[in-house]
Amino acid sequence: MNLPAKRISIPERLNTDADNVERGLVGLVLTIVELLRQLMERQAIRRMEDGVLTEEQIEELGNALMALEDNMTKLREHFGLEPEELNLDLGPLGPLLSHD
Repeated sequence: MNLPAKRISIPERLNTDADNVERGLVGLVLTIVELLRQLMERQAIRRMEDGVLTEEQIEELGNALMALEDNMTKLREHFGLEPEELNLDLGPLGPLLSHD
């Protein structure tokens, strides 16, 4: 027995409230920036452990990464986002962002 498909109008399916759209877009952008920050941090640690960075380069990288993390926190707070809201669930692969 085939049941007729229920038709859903667009307003019922999409939340087009400007504030929610802006918050969602900001959340997505901050998620990408946080992913890149974590990748850069891991790369910096690997290069530091391999001994390919000078003390000055290590200091500069550390300062840059701390400044980026501070700015991320400020942006998150400005838009009312919690850190866990920036993570994406990739199903069987687990979360996109690490929690370290």
